[in-house]
Amino acid sequence: MTTETRNAASHTTRLAGYLFALSAGAVWGTTGPLSTALYREGEAITGIGFWRLLIGLVGFLVYGLLHPGLFRIDRRAWLLVGLGGGALVALFEVAYQFGIAGAGVAGAAALLYIAPVLVAILAKPLLGERLTALRLALAIVVMVGAALTVRGGSHGAGPAAIPLPSLIEGVAGGLLAMLSYAGTTLLARFAVPRYGATQVLFLEIVGGVAVLALVLPLAGHPPLPPHTTGAWTYVVLLSLGSVLAANFLFFAGVRRIDAAPTAVAATIEPVVGTLLALLLFDQRLSPLGWLGLAMVVGGVAAGYLKEAQERPDET
Repeated sequence: MTTETRNAASHTTRLAGYLFALSAGAVWGTTGPLSTALYREGEAITGIGFWRLLIGLVGFLVYGLLHPGLFRIDRRAWLLVGLGGGALVALFEVAYQFGIAGAGVAGAAALLYIAPVLVAILAKPLLGERLTALRLALAIVVMVGAALTVRGGSHGAGPAAIPLPSLIEGVAGGLLAMLSYAGTTLLARFAVPRYGATQVLFLEIVGGVAVLALVLPLAGHPPLPPHTTGAWTYVVLLSLGSVLAANFLFFAGVRRIDAAPTAVAATIEPVVGTLLALLLFDQRLSPLGWLGLAMVVGGVAAGYLKEAQERPDET
């Protein structure tokens, strides 16, 4: 294979990785509207994460009956991805719901998208990735844009209308969700090239279900099953979309490009969620919200152009 051919293949791989991460963020953007529909069905927010993970696990078990290699996993992977990754997934599912309950959808989402900045900073010491000024700048742009987007929408009461104890609880939940999301991204960048996307997602779901099955009852919030056929439909869609499809797309991205640009690309999520809210729930977006949306789109597009222009010897 000539140098030109190798360079072209590397270039195509990077662009494909960025598009996979972008697609994952777009699928994750459906989570808010589907969860809103579930809340309107009267379902408890603490049980939604457990049931969507459990449905995903059932799907994997059926897949494993046809592909027994899924279960041939070494001990290190069980400890690192099953225990560590599962704990991060469980933490996210619980913490983000507390963030929403305490600080509102907008506040929790704004806190969540500090994660690309944290990923860009930690990827250097943990994974040996480059921390360039452009990567950090793009992460900051999409973080601010995400905050303006969710703040500019009519998603609920602002901070001034939330009691201080509830706001503190919500901020703590949102920050914990952000840390778990950043940790999951970094872990995926390390684990997926070694174990494969299928086994990594399987282990994370097993660990997440196990932790939630233990912690939720102890916390006084046992995961009650959905009460209506409509609610089950929304949970199944959440499982197929945000748990399975989005994660496979995200892992396909993180396998091909560094963790920092992957996190930036996936930040398209609040843009998709906001646009769906505008279409489905008659929510509005202020001028600052539109500015934030443009910042996210611009930051994600700039990241794509950077991947397109980057030479293979710069990776």
